[in-house]
Amino acid sequence: MIQEGSKVLLVDPRGKRYIVEVKKGEFHTDLGKINLEELIEKEFGSIIESHKGYKFKILKPRIVDYLAKMKRGPQIIHPKDAAQIVALAGISPGDFIIEAGVGSGALTLILANIVGKEGRIISYEIREDFAKLAWRNIVWAGFDDRVQIKLKNIYEGIDERNVDHIILDLPKPENVVEHAIEALKPGGFFVAYTPCINQVQRLYRKLEEFKEHFKKPFTIECLVREQEVKEECIRPKTRMIAHTGYITFVRRL
Repeated sequence: MIQEGSKVLLVDPRGKRYIVEVKKGEFHTDLGKINLEELIEKEFGSIIESHKGYKFKILKPRIVDYLAKMKRGPQIIHPKDAAQIVALAGISPGDFIIEAGVGSGALTLILANIVGKEGRIISYEIREDFAKLAWRNIVWAGFDDRVQIKLKNIYEGIDERNVDHIILDLPKPENVVEHAIEALKPGGFFVAYTPCINQVQRLYRKLEEFKEHFKKPFTIECLVREQEVKEECIRPKTRMIAHTGYITFVRRL
């Protein structure tokens, strides 16, 4: 049952989606206005009508909805890459994660959704404008109870210890390797997202210097192609989400 202060996803007859907070007041669209108080005590899956008679479906917003509607500034890590990070590093509820290069906060939202209320994420960011944008998205999505943004250059060191995972979206992840040795728990993952292969090469060279502390690294690239399904023809879509970045994983021994 929907309560005052909660967020809901409204889907109009065209399929357009809106995330709104249930409170006193009205929500306006080109298909009419909706009295938000009328949402209180309704069930997810029910219908509410605008004053013009258009029917809106009421759904519970999921992380994919927040990602689609979040405010964006710098380029985000795509869900296809975030999914590989979560799966191959074994991100789990209750994990303590250090992240650096928060950007707009898309990966942060995905990780916060996974680690849950018992987990903790500290995101290092050197640009105050990015930190403010990301924090706005984090609060809006309701994850400010488990995320902290720290205005600090992670190249200069990691303050925290006994960390489950370190996840980087930075130009020079090799500059964090020595700090990761001190911060990571044995068995924890060091993950680096990098757009260019020469960045991967630099990271491998640095890891080789400290190979007694890490298992052998591996690097992947994730490409996604949706299928076009029609009665007369089923085939891969012409356009696809191809290269976005390389993801390197290495585990602390």
